[in-house]
Amino acid sequence: MSIRHLDSLLDPASVAVIGASDRAASVGALVWRNLRDGGYAGPRWAVNLKQPRLDGVPTYRDIASLPAAPELAVICTPPATVPGLIDELGRRGTGAAVVLSAGLDAAQRQAMLDAARRSLLRIVGPNCLGLLSSPARLNVSFSHIGIQPGTLAFVSQSGALVTAVLDWAQGHGIGFSHCISLGEHADVDFGDMLDWLASDPHTTAILLYIESVEGARKFMSAARAAARNKPVLVIKAGRSPQGQAAAASHTGALAGSDLVYDAAIRRAGMLRVDTLQQLFDAAETLGHFRGLPSAGDAAWMERLTLVTNGGGAGVLAADAAMSWGVDLAPMTAELRAALDAFLPPNWSHANPVDIIGDAPIERYVQTLRALLADHASGTLLFMHAPTAIVPATAIAEAVVPVLREAPQRVLGCWLGDGAVQGARRAFRAAGIATYDMPEEAVQAYSLLVTYRRNQLQLIEAPPAQGPQPRIERARVREIVDAVLAAGREMLSEPEAKLLLAACGVPIVGTRVVDAAIESAVAAADDIGYPVVIKVLSPQISHKSDVGGVALNLEDAAAVRSAAATMLQRVRRLRPDAAIAGFSVQAMVLRPQALELIVGAHVDRLFGPVLLFGQGGTAVEVVADRAVGLPPLNAPLARSLIERTRVAKLLHGWRDVPPADLAAVEAVLIAVSELLAAEPRIAEVDINPLLADARGVIALDARVRVSAMAPAGAANFAILPYPAELAETWSWQGRELTLRPIRPDDGARHLDFLGRLDPIDIRMRVFYSRRSIEATELARLTQIDYEREMAFIATTPDAEGREETLGVVRVTCDPDNQEAEFGIVVRSDLKGGGLGLKLLHKLIAYLRARGTRRLRADVLVENQRMLELAAALGFEIGAADPETGTRGIELDLVASAAA
Repeated sequence: MSIRHLDSLLDPASVAVIGASDRAASVGALVWRNLRDGGYAGPRWAVNLKQPRLDGVPTYRDIASLPAAPELAVICTPPATVPGLIDELGRRGTGAAVVLSAGLDAAQRQAMLDAARRSLLRIVGPNCLGLLSSPARLNVSFSHIGIQPGTLAFVSQSGALVTAVLDWAQGHGIGFSHCISLGEHADVDFGDMLDWLASDPHTTAILLYIESVEGARKFMSAARAAARNKPVLVIKAGRSPQGQAAAASHTGALAGSDLVYDAAIRRAGMLRVDTLQQLFDAAETLGHFRGLPSAGDAAWMERLTLVTNGGGAGVLAADAAMSWGVDLAPMTAELRAALDAFLPPNWSHANPVDIIGDAPIERYVQTLRALLADHASGTLLFMHAPTAIVPATAIAEAVVPVLREAPQRVLGCWLGDGAVQGARRAFRAAGIATYDMPEEAVQAYSLLVTYRRNQLQLIEAPPAQGPQPRIERARVREIVDAVLAAGREMLSEPEAKLLLAACGVPIVGTRVVDAAIESAVAAADDIGYPVVIKVLSPQISHKSDVGGVALNLEDAAAVRSAAATMLQRVRRLRPDAAIAGFSVQAMVLRPQALELIVGAHVDRLFGPVLLFGQGGTAVEVVADRAVGLPPLNAPLARSLIERTRVAKLLHGWRDVPPADLAAVEAVLIAVSELLAAEPRIAEVDINPLLADARGVIALDARVRVSAMAPAGAANFAILPYPAELAETWSWQGRELTLRPIRPDDGARHLDFLGRLDPIDIRMRVFYSRRSIEATELARLTQIDYEREMAFIATTPDAEGREETLGVVRVTCDPDNQEAEFGIVVRSDLKGGGLGLKLLHKLIAYLRARGTRRLRADVLVENQRMLELAAALGFEIGAADPETGTRGIELDLVASAAA
């Protein structure tokens, strides 16, 4: 993960266009014209081998003749020239290059990357449109249109889409901070741009057009970091299910790549949309709803109340709500009575709240006050169609003071055009999200709800294994070893069930017998009737497809008949299959149970993924499923369940009580933990998993393993919370826990910050004040353990609540060569050895991951820190008079040897 030299890309001090030209319609001519006319204030140099002058200014024959190293170079020359140019630019000290050239073959592309890597020069492209940046007044693209200043950043794999968006946005008055065409993204990719834009002060929201991603963990790491700071909205193109038919299990067939992308986008706290119109609408909507409430205080975010002066608008909005899965808030008796007090007798008495078309201004004001006072009303969508009774602008001016009291609970919709323009302006000036049509408003609200749910997923940081491990690792390893030793990948049904039992998943007991009919009868007699028999064959994955399952056999005669018929049918339909025998199990009779599927699959890009949905033999036809990324905890498992249609049935209906959802969640978490604990798991398919009020039980299961070890926590797209790094320590008569920071440490971190003395804050490394923004707090507590680490020391306070005493934080460079750290201990605890312990913990962690150097900048007057660093073997640099700091550095490799 690297933003190294990306400042050179988007805010360069100088620019050279290599291949600049005045030849009409050439790429070099267009780029030079755009750079010249865009208002860029820095030095710009044209490199052209044949033309001595361009636009009346001298050109340069080659890179060597340039007056200085350009910070940014734009290459518009044939593909064969690109590797050599990159090498020469790198040796001169150029920080970044935009390679517009198309048609590089594999060897040329690799030679370009090798040349760039030697000097850490960053490359956008090849085969891209270029980029535009309004803060730098920079346009190094061959777009036909420039960029309007704004606060949206747009990053796209498609150059054609960039020009189309710029053209469309100009007509709609939408501006951008940056527009970047990545092209083949040979070097700079979505992860790099997300990292840079996340901290860009000129950007309030990031818009992505994605066709493909390489490096799932890098992408997820950057996406999660960016989404903690500002909205990230995604159009993911290519929903084709190609390749699903080749999967070896139901789960493999269902967990197509687009579903996995969707799961990754959700888990990263981003929002996926389907159209360019939705992309910009969602960006505008989210701009009005900053700082969405947390799960505990935001029930109103999940319900919508429609307020209208005409029944038609209410009906359209209600229909749209049903289409988009938006729940309308039920009206309480108390609210109905409050509205009855001032509304006419013929008002709707329900949601939508129709206050009738003859409503005077006061009726609007009273209605909105009553609804906002009722928390159960949720979010309000205020809709108005123009009438001759009261001008729309007058209504807007009257209700805006009321709505300003809770702007995050209100959306506005002014139907019409000329008659409502003033009202729309009044709402927008008050910061109220405003739409032209009811359907647009409801759609925007549904995207807002989805975004908030995704943001709640973002703050979850489950470990690979829970506090109460479900997995009997030795037993699981023994089963997998035996299967692979036998030269197989597919577990038999009984083996699969034994593996699930070792993961804590309830199973139905199964007896395995040979292919003799009387053996099946004897097993059934022992188990007790009714029973189920199934054929066992390593070549048959889906037994019901060939008549290999017989249910509810009530006596020995039924077993004999079913077994004989089964053998005949299987031998006729699958003559290639070796029949190993039968499995016999008790018939589970749970008439109110639902059939579910829980599975796992290894995606080629995002690694292990989990699937949940409605199960049974028609699982592919019903196609009611949701996909999620491990690791899971209870909130994430519940979110996965709730994204399916079968979830509504799991909550109970009519005389059927709700199913034990905690038991369903436990199965999902168990499979997640299995994927982390045993890397050789390739696929898991529990179908059906019966679920009712009594719990769950797995009736059938398929498991495939692979010696290639495609699973394991190391292959997760999201690194699990590293719970294994926690340790306890006795200090000054109390028990301390040293552990990695978690997202739920936010409140404790604020309290810790508030107990620091001003002098400690000033001499800190990563804090600047007692009060910090919510986004900054999120950056400190919701870290990505792949790229950074923060160890905190905690202990129970007098009331038994955990409090933070100190923290040490480190960020590693992309190559894991160097890490920069900061440390702070609560002011009243300094001098007791806690800082030393935290630094020892950090140093041991960095050595274990192979980091070579650890450094920091320390204020000259911070003698305590300088003395501590010297005691640990850090080299202390000379004082920098400009910054008032001294650099300290520890060679982690040499000091470990010493």
